[in-house]
Parts: sequence; C-alpha cells; structure tokens
Amino acid sequence: MSNYPLAYKLSWLPRLLRPSLAGDRSGFAAPAATLLDPQPMRKVRLAFIGDISAVTNRDAPECDPAIAALLSSADLVVGNCESPIVERARAVMGTRLGTHHAMSEPFLADALAAAGIARDRLVLSLANNHMLDQGIAGFEETLAALNRLGIRTIGTVAGGPVQRHAAGSLTIGFAAFTLWRNTDAAPFEERISMHAAEWPSDAVSGIDLTCAVPHWDWEFRHFPRPATRALARRQADHGVRLIAGHHAHVVQPIERIGDSLVAYGLGDFLGTALARLPWPARISSVFVVDVSADAGTRGAIVAYKMHFFVRLRAGNHERLLPIEVLDGALKRRVAARLVAIFSMSEN
Repeated sequence: MSNYPLAYKLSWLPRLLRPSLAGDRSGFAAPAATLLDPQPMRKVRLAFIGDISAVTNRDAPECDPAIAALLSSADLVVGNCESPIVERARAVMGTRLGTHHAMSEPFLADALAAAGIARDRLVLSLANNHMLDQGIAGFEETLAALNRLGIRTIGTVAGGPVQRHAAGSLTIGFAAFTLWRNTDAAPFEERISMHAAEWPSDAVSGIDLTCAVPHWDWEFRHFPRPATRALARRQADHGVRLIAGHHAHVVQPIERIGDSLVAYGLGDFLGTALARLPWPARISSVFVVDVSADAGTRGAIVAYKMHFFVRLRAGNHERLLPIEVLDGALKRRVAARLVAIFSMSEN
C-alpha cells in the first residue's frame, strides 16, 4: 500500500491536467543563474537532470546538440532512474496503463548516448516511488542492468545513507531518498532509502561536498509545499550544501538557505506520465553547478545555472530542445511561466 495522503490522491488528476502556480512564493530570492567572483583556478562541474523513464517513449529521444554538449561537459551527471530496468514487465496490465513503470536496458543505453551522457560519468538515484513497480525481482534486475552498463547508483539501503562518488578531483557525498512509495512499507524500506536527514557524522568524513537528491513534494505544483521547504532547512542544518530534487514533474524555484543551495524540482528529463502532457509539464531543466577544487575553497559552490529545455512529441519518442530555439505561441507561454517561477527577465 502506498503512503500518499488522501488530499494528495484527490488532487493528482486536476494538477496533472493543469499544473499549478499556487503556493507560497516568498523567500525564493535566488536567481536561475549566478556566478561568484573571483572564480577558482580549478573547478568540477556537476549536472543534475530530472526523472528518466520510458513510459511515454518507445524510442530514444532526439537531443539538441546544445543540450548534449552541455551534459558532456560535466565531470558528473546525476539523475533519477524513475523506471525499473527489466527485460519484460511483470506487472503487465499496470505497465500497459502507465501506472507501473518499466524500461529496457537498450532504451536507457540509447537514450544516454543520444543525450551525450557518458556512462562512467553518470550516477542514478534509485530512491523513488516507482522502483519496486516490477516487484523485488525487477529491482534486482535493475541493479544487474546498471552494473552491466557501468552506471553508479545512489539511494539504496545497501549503499548506506550517504554514498560517495568521485567527480573530477572531488569526493561528493550523495544522500538520496524518497518520501513516497507505491508499495507496502516492509519490502520497499528494506531496499530503498527513505531517510531524509539522518546519518552519523562519520558518514560524511572526508567528503568535499554533501549533496541531497530527494524524491519529494507533491506532483505538478511549481511551488514546493511548506513541509518540503522545512525539510530542506533541516538538511541544510545537517550540513547538506546542495539539494537537487525531483518528483514534481515540473520545474520549481531555487532557494538559498545560508550556505546551502536548493533546487526543489528539475522537471522530467524523459517523460514519465502521459504521451500528451499539458505544456507546463514539458518544461524541464539541466541544473549545472560548478564546485571549487582549489585548496582554500575546496567544495564551495562557485556558480550555478538552470538550463531550460522542452520535451516535444515526435512519433514514438521525444525531442529535447533548448527554450532559446522555440518560437511563436509556445515560446511566449514558456517564457511567461518561467518568469512567474524564477522572476526571470524576459529577453
């Protein structure tokens, strides 16, 4: 049984059909991009992407060269593996209806190649509500597939609450977790991390930057709920300096909490709901963060930028296009929505 509140369940379909701009907008003073001065001599680049799924895609995406170049420039790309990776679906009817996720190993390999993401520079979180959609056997099959592909993972109980991965010359500690599950508690919590801000101090010793990768908040809402923001503050108090979240399926704002930077929601990298989504749910982002590797400022965030793109249908797959290449009515609607979320100047 899932752990979603009744109010969440009742509001899901209306918000899917019409993503909401309602909610508390106060305190989101951080712009969509910033550059600190002076810049360090040595930097490491992290690129965060949202949910990856094959639910609405039979074929790998077409990715604009500018997006592929951006992702290939990163020392480490971090995303959320929203679908179990299986050869065949076990929950057959649910998979056909789209309530249960599944994707094949060839699809993921082709999608990464199309997006310019090198597998040895990729880390995928498995801490999300869909990870047991194909049962425990499907979860084990997912681990085996990612191991064959040479892709590192975070968000599993077996890996511990904070999992270390190299990014260039830095060691990043990833605390990946989900607040939501689609199945009974026992089998899920034995495998998938649901610890939001609980780990011993020695779990982060020797780490240059602690980064949380949460699967949180309510879906199809551009502004995070007060409980989500309170959790971000608790994580910042616990020493987390970078938070890159997902699950909302729409882009959400950025907030500075002391020395910590919070990107509440990045949108989907590859569509995870319906083939014909409302246009606000097709706005996504690549969140690029530059981190100092200099001795005096090692691990400090020195620059960040949200690179926005849209996902458009093209037969059995999606086209990923930077917002800069849009024109006409869609360009105007996307620009207005981003201004409303990020207080961006319209250029």
